Amino acid sequence: MMEKLLGRCVASWCAGAAGVVGAVRLSGGASQETWSFDIVHPGGNIGAILRRAPQGYGAAPARAAGLNAEAVLMQRAYAAGVPSPRVLHVLQPQDDLGTGFIMERVDGETIPRKILRDDQFAQARPKLARQLGEVLAGIHGLALPQLPELRRMTAAKEIAELERDYRGFDWPRPVFELALRWLRDSDPGPSEQVTLVHGDFRHGNLIIGPDGVRAVLDWELAHLGDPMEDLGWVCVNSWRFGEIDKPVGGFGSREELFAGYESAGRRIDPARVMFWEVMGTLRWGVMCCGMMQRFRIGPEHSIERAMIGRRSSETEIDLLRLLAPRA
Repeated sequence: MMEKLLGRCVASWCAGAAGVVGAVRLSGGASQETWSFDIVHPGGNIGAILRRAPQGYGAAPARAAGLNAEAVLMQRAYAAGVPSPRVLHVLQPQDDLGTGFIMERVDGETIPRKILRDDQFAQARPKLARQLGEVLAGIHGLALPQLPELRRMTAAKEIAELERDYRGFDWPRPVFELALRWLRDSDPGPSEQVTLVHGDFRHGNLIIGPDGVRAVLDWELAHLGDPMEDLGWVCVNSWRFGEIDKPVGGFGSREELFAGYESAGRRIDPARVMFWEVMGTLRWGVMCCGMMQRFRIGPEHSIERAMIGRRSSETEIDLLRLLAPRA
């Protein structure tokens, strides 16, 4: 059924397409899905990815930009030379596929364990941190007037949302209380720079090849705000996967990340980056608690949710390490 729908859709915009083969659902729940497939074409098959919300599930969660906005962001990024998959088609009502878009499939790896351990990435690892700084500079340099409508976030709004979510669990955690107090006391105020913020720039959302960064994925949490947020988020210890002495994804240093960012003509504020690293660590901890809460009280007692929920204790250790010299 899906191959038939995709084949009809592809024929409407891809000249010469002779159909679709190998449609496989990669991930997704009831509201969003990701499919991989190949477009059969005389010039050679074209690897493609469909991201969609089926009909009846078009509304985006409160923090999400929405699939249509994601498509525009990826088009703008690709046009500006930021490594991003090329968007081939934005779904239309007549496609009968819901809301979403089709993008070109990019070869590479997203699994952190492989990126940090496998020999094929050995040459790439030493230069990844600097490359990520350069990529973030490109994202933050995208012209705001050309972007879709996005929510505007500040540190104060983020703290308020985190506290609301945390209190809603009715699950007191002294370290989270400490972090919330520190964040309120240390809020540097609105950023002088307001840019596009990717919002989830980390392992899992980056396609890496032996040559380095090939594409940035999952723009669903993009918003306007302090560009230092992205730099702090990528340094959160949870994304180092055991390589805690290499703050940037377990493969590089903050200095390398900052050097790549500044080489593109953008300015770093290390104090703001550290503030956002603390914020990001607490945010991930609250998200983990949310997973555990859904495991405990929801109808679907997923072991995956329980495993992620368990990681909230790891974020408490990370917060204590970050705040000990600052509290």
